[in-house]
Amino acid sequence: MVRITGRRYDTREVVTIHCVDGCVSEIDRHADDPVPAARELPWIGPGLVDLQVNGFGGQEFTDPGLTVEHVLQISLQMDADGVTRYLPTATTNGFDVLVHTLSTIAAACLASPEVASRVPGIHLEGPYLSPHEGPRGAHPRAHCRTPDWEEFSRLQQAAQGRIRILTLSPEYEGVTQFIRRAVDSGVLVAIGHTSADSAQIRAAVDAGASMSTHLGNGAHGQLRRHPNYIWDQLAEDRLVASLIVDGHHLPAEVVKSFVRGKTVQRCVLVSDMVGMAGMPPGRYANTAVGDIELLDDGRIVVADQTQYLAGASLPLTVGIANLMRFTDVDLPTAIDLASKRPADLIATTTGTFERGSPADFIQFSLPQSSGERIKIEATVKHGEVVYGSLWESTE
Repeated sequence: MVRITGRRYDTREVVTIHCVDGCVSEIDRHADDPVPAARELPWIGPGLVDLQVNGFGGQEFTDPGLTVEHVLQISLQMDADGVTRYLPTATTNGFDVLVHTLSTIAAACLASPEVASRVPGIHLEGPYLSPHEGPRGAHPRAHCRTPDWEEFSRLQQAAQGRIRILTLSPEYEGVTQFIRRAVDSGVLVAIGHTSADSAQIRAAVDAGASMSTHLGNGAHGQLRRHPNYIWDQLAEDRLVASLIVDGHHLPAEVVKSFVRGKTVQRCVLVSDMVGMAGMPPGRYANTAVGDIELLDDGRIVVADQTQYLAGASLPLTVGIANLMRFTDVDLPTAIDLASKRPADLIATTTGTFERGSPADFIQFSLPQSSGERIKIEATVKHGEVVYGSLWESTE
């Protein structure tokens, strides 16, 4: 049996969670802190859920050389950042490369219980994105193409039905019928990397699109004042916005405006980490989006320029801390936007303070100064400590 003692992130109540057979079996509530005054009691929250992870530690998912072992390695590396469930993300590329990526991830889920328990699905970001400079971001223009239901069905077959989110641009003719078919098949359709006009965005949402992928990014450097596709998505109550709050992708003022405009009920945090996340600064060739540079400040950009970002290098723990700094949201809200809310979007689970809940939790401490991230002290997955060590009372 594993026991997790700490302060609940949502109520501040001191509890001990008893975990048996991968689930919460009992919760003890303490009237007094079982902690000497000189020591800070850690917090307990649900395991984090990241809907957009392109790779880690030098390995992209969209790679013709991807193996089952690579998928396992990345999945286990997520433990250190408190991520107990995540969506491996395949990005715009040729059909054969995408088939290889999707089939390899599916094979990893079948071969490895560790992967299967951490990967509830796959996010396919593209290839049906805008080909225009700016909106396509770092996605290769040569592979940006019109939505094709027959092709997508073959990709879903390669993934063995595991594509859970599809990000596309609704600027193409006939896209609304494609969106309806995708949504009817159980796929969450998100709008992203788009140069669509107001009518096209409205039609996509009417057809069932329900999310904006990293709103404010994958966009032109300069936009018409209004209307434009950022305002259109910001005002659309039927769209939940995923946000990259790493301090690089969106200025603090934009994050604050987006969160207040969408409301916290319609926002989730994502990391958008790419394969070079976790690597030292430098230039890297032949990644999924071509040559990139990881700068000293943590930004990842398309090589030889600094305008277009090529994904992120920082985990959700940075986004949680920044969200509290940039806006007026409290700790419970910030944690929920990186755990419960994304889990609900894709109909998966994370830990809750209820008997029978999956025992997926993080024990963490708060930043001590500006610029720091949430510190993961321990990650518990299915009732087992998979990273760090749990705090235990000595009294």
